[in-house]
Amino acid sequence: MASSEEPAPRVTPGMTRKLAAILSADVAEYSRLMGEDEEATVRTVTAYRDVITALVQQHRGRVVDDPGDNVLAEFASVLDAVQCAVAIQRELNARNTALPLPRRMQFRLGLNLGDVIPDGERIYGDGVNIAARLQGLAEAGGICVSGTVYDQVATKLPLTYKFLGRQTVKNIARPVRAYRVQAASGPSDRKGRLRNWRGAGPRPWMALAVLGLLLLGVVGWLLFLHPSGPTTGAPAQQTAARVLPDKPSIAVLPFVNMSDDPGQEHFSDGMTEDLITDLSGLTGLFVIARTSVFTYKGKAVKAEQVSRELGVRYMLEGSVRKANDRIRITAQLVDATTGYHLWAARYDRDLQDIFAVQEEIARRITRALAVRLTPEEAEHMGRPYTDSVEAWEYFMQGAAFYRRYTKGDNARARALFEKAKDLDPQFARAYANLAATYRQDWTYEWPTNDPAELRDIEQQAFALAEQSVALDQSSPYGHIQLAYLYLYRLQHDNAIREADLARQLGGDSFADGNAVLAQVLIYAGEPQRAIPLMLTALELDPQAPVYYFYHLGQAYYVMGQYANYRDKDTQKAMEYYKEAEIQLKKAKDMNPNHRPSRSHLVAVYMESGKDQEARAIWEAFPDMSRLINISGRRQHSPHKDAMIRDRYIDALRRAGSLGGTP
Repeated sequence: MASSEEPAPRVTPGMTRKLAAILSADVAEYSRLMGEDEEATVRTVTAYRDVITALVQQHRGRVVDDPGDNVLAEFASVLDAVQCAVAIQRELNARNTALPLPRRMQFRLGLNLGDVIPDGERIYGDGVNIAARLQGLAEAGGICVSGTVYDQVATKLPLTYKFLGRQTVKNIARPVRAYRVQAASGPSDRKGRLRNWRGAGPRPWMALAVLGLLLLGVVGWLLFLHPSGPTTGAPAQQTAARVLPDKPSIAVLPFVNMSDDPGQEHFSDGMTEDLITDLSGLTGLFVIARTSVFTYKGKAVKAEQVSRELGVRYMLEGSVRKANDRIRITAQLVDATTGYHLWAARYDRDLQDIFAVQEEIARRITRALAVRLTPEEAEHMGRPYTDSVEAWEYFMQGAAFYRRYTKGDNARARALFEKAKDLDPQFARAYANLAATYRQDWTYEWPTNDPAELRDIEQQAFALAEQSVALDQSSPYGHIQLAYLYLYRLQHDNAIREADLARQLGGDSFADGNAVLAQVLIYAGEPQRAIPLMLTALELDPQAPVYYFYHLGQAYYVMGQYANYRDKDTQKAMEYYKEAEIQLKKAKDMNPNHRPSRSHLVAVYMESGKDQEARAIWEAFPDMSRLINISGRRQHSPHKDAMIRDRYIDALRRAGSLGGTP
């Protein structure tokens, strides 16, 4: 067994000292493991050292040395060191479940807070030596800490400790107070804290959540070994695991509305959406999109389930209680692969402090996950869309109505966005969403089918989108609306420019930015560029909305059209049509009322010689005949290449004739 205790350099008066938290780790029964199977032991210890190194870095520490079966690490914060130690043992315990009992490898961890002497990249002194001695006192798979560590963390972490007395250890002049870290506080303790935060008795959903947490165990990591493609349907139907990204990944679950008024749901949803938006703009973080996380709204789910289905390592959950001019917000960050709570916090504030709380939560997440922020990210994180809480509330209420995509709800949304704009004339995103309501009216011809009136509606949408961008050029939402509107005007180059700018401004985790740019590229005649963008969007939004699969299928359909009629490669065209069929069927099954998915599936069937399948869809939906008349309009089929549009319309007409339509 290698030792973490090093011969210290000869101390001279000029030597620098510093206070550091030291973690020392070694493998229990290492000699036995090596004697039984050297190669397997070396493979395991190498893999486990890599895990420890990654967790140390994640908790803002650094590995000083890792000879043989030993790891020595230092931290500036004793809290970070203890949390890292707990995370290490949980992770290694989980990995051990995949090994036969005789081959399981358990580390012993010792932690101390004390003076050390830096010497280049190495450190020396009694601070290191005491950590090594405490390591020897730890049980296999356990943690032993010094009294100096205990004094700092006893009331700050959800852990319990057993006092081992004052231990006389080798080469240390005084006895060392030693404590064994026994376990994190259980789900029942968390339930009690949540009940206190709410100021009310327990709720049935909370009991279910507690039962879910009790089932969190050591097998979650096995589920990440095999990738899966895009998933559809309700979360409960998902069983395949998704691969974890190569950077910290998080799902912000919908905050629970603890207010007595169900009408405050928009407030808790707004908190969730704002945090997702803030975090999505960070290059060092992978963030799951709103659509996917909101499939869990109102459901008691296990952390491991969220990790498996969404492909994330971390999960943020919380609650919001609004009463008069006060808010109570709780939040907790969980390692979803182990169930370990990295931190929990409660905020009792004035209502006007809502934006400051959102910023604080976002910054705590980045610190906990060791996300490196660029100077621009650090400056803009948490910057609210508006300084008016009342305007923000109207906006969030409007957003809820807008997403219902009906004529009446679109009108309600517009009225609320107008109120938000009137309260804060500088509220750029309110202008963008107002533009979206007019664009939706124009697209679906809800108020009128008179061409002149529709043209006025489209121009109003364009003016509002331009005003949004003028107010805040760094926000992606006005650019998204301009991209759509330029597309409908058949100004494809301008549409690509605006969509690409929106994608960049939204950040690496902005799923809709990728999807909008892909949509524009499909109509601009560049489906080969659209496909990887849609696949990226699906990674960011695993429970994606129907139109993600529709646009992916549409891209393959256009690829097939080019292969068939431009390149005269029938075999290649059929391959593209087959992939288009797969994606469009997903979209149709998710929402049979989504007409574009149905119409493009009919066109794919007609191009593939599957006339009977096309006829079955045509006859099942009476509104299909109407598509023949409207598909040529630019708001429904704004293709740059007239051949694509004409072939699509022709396929629908041929399908209509099969179904008896003249």
